[in-house]
Amino acid sequence: MRKVMHTKTIVAGLAFLTMSVAMPVLAQAQPSSARPYPAGRAIEMTVMFGAGSAADVTARYLADGMSKLLEVPVPVVNRTGGGGAIGYNHLKQQKPDGHSIIWNSNSISTTYHSGTLPFDYNEFDAIARVSVETPALAVRADAPWKTLAELLAYAKQNPSKVRVGNSGTGSHTHFSAAALLALGGAKAIDVPFGEGQAMVNLLGGRIEAVVQMPAALVAQVKSGDLRVLAVMGPKRDPIFPDVPTATELGFPLSFDLWRGIATPKGTPKPVIAKLEDAIKRTVESKAFLDAGVAIGFTPAFLPSNEFHKVIAGDDTRLAQVMADLGLKKSK
Repeated sequence: MRKVMHTKTIVAGLAFLTMSVAMPVLAQAQPSSARPYPAGRAIEMTVMFGAGSAADVTARYLADGMSKLLEVPVPVVNRTGGGGAIGYNHLKQQKPDGHSIIWNSNSISTTYHSGTLPFDYNEFDAIARVSVETPALAVRADAPWKTLAELLAYAKQNPSKVRVGNSGTGSHTHFSAAALLALGGAKAIDVPFGEGQAMVNLLGGRIEAVVQMPAALVAQVKSGDLRVLAVMGPKRDPIFPDVPTATELGFPLSFDLWRGIATPKGTPKPVIAKLEDAIKRTVESKAFLDAGVAIGFTPAFLPSNEFHKVIAGDDTRLAQVMADLGLKKSK
């Protein structure tokens, strides 16, 4: 009888020991889906602009802040081409689990309405708006035109004598420039360039003006090489507070460029909320505000629901502008 009891005690002890050893292993083996998002997994951010560009640098400031708050890596992957189409196509194919995000902009609408992209903004969940940039028209400091009205009047009276550079066919600066020239009745030549080339050609005297974002202009304006004649936003840009808006000067149009974060359609709401919170805290941080001043963008956080409304309204407006300019593909 004693032997039986002793054997049972040993078996029970071994069973307890086995369970004690196995429990930590089982805990480690739990699938990441059972852990709160982001569950220790990286969140890849697609950026549709070249490495080192102002948009890319801004995205990296955002990714760095999000990484610290979410305690996971947020690597930036540059996927350029097609006016953003390559980046959007990539994101659409990813799982809607919050581990693939995109640094998006108004380009979701321009690429769709130009026929480059077969789907529109409805294929994505808007997470948060991050920043706003205002297109600006600039000339060399030694140009004869001191005001926007003078430049447009000259271009109207001298057809094809003024060449206005932008960042490429289908780019936001292309549409902004075309709309302003059309509104002013100017007969200027639109000149699309690859990334960064518009500024080089303006400074080299091969074109007479450019429409670019403040980040591309601020250094040359500070050095005295360029003069900004107008900004194309609903209000003056804090980067160039002394420069009037086109609307103030009698040419009513507004073409702010927003940038933000989106995910594939169907991303769970708790995941959206967590991403939105990390973005908000990053955008409102001193480091990000300082980056805006240095790079040339305005931090402008909006939560998911409000950001979605901005995208939808902007899509309708851009579709009309592109149709008026003959740049919209019929579906």
